[in-house]
Amino acid sequence: MIEPRLIKKYTNRRLYDASQSRHITLDDVRNMVVSGERVKVIEDKTNQDITRLILLQVIADQEQLGRPMLSTLLLESLVRFHGNSLQVFFSAWLEKSVETFLQQQHSAIRPATAARPTSATAPSGIDSTTTPAFTPESDPARTGAGKS
Repeated sequence: MIEPRLIKKYTNRRLYDASQSRHITLDDVRNMVVSGERVKVIEDKTNQDITRLILLQVIADQEQLGRPMLSTLLLESLVRFHGNSLQVFFSAWLEKSVETFLQQQHSAIRPATAARPTSATAPSGIDSTTTPAFTPESDPARTGAGKS
């Protein structure tokens, strides 16, 4: 398994990407995750793993932009389940549901990708390697599209 990219969070709240030797933002972390990269965020002074906290901050920031993914009703339910005797069950069910959704999405995209013209037959050299199904640049939340 590929090692996650190490990010340090300093007491001044700044994030530092050790592999790139530069400070980064929550949006940079989001772009890493969207592109499929795994990240690990540690508190500099304590070496405590705070990856989940940072990812929750990324989600909270995204929920403020455009159209929210998590409704108030869903968030209330998550709050109610947290600490409840069903928390472990609900967490496992939620993970399995997302995994199933991603598998179905991948299965639906695969035939569409196979149906795309290859560079040998496509005009202007368009093929599945140069035309990704999703990129951070095409994300409506980043471009401002879909905002009310």
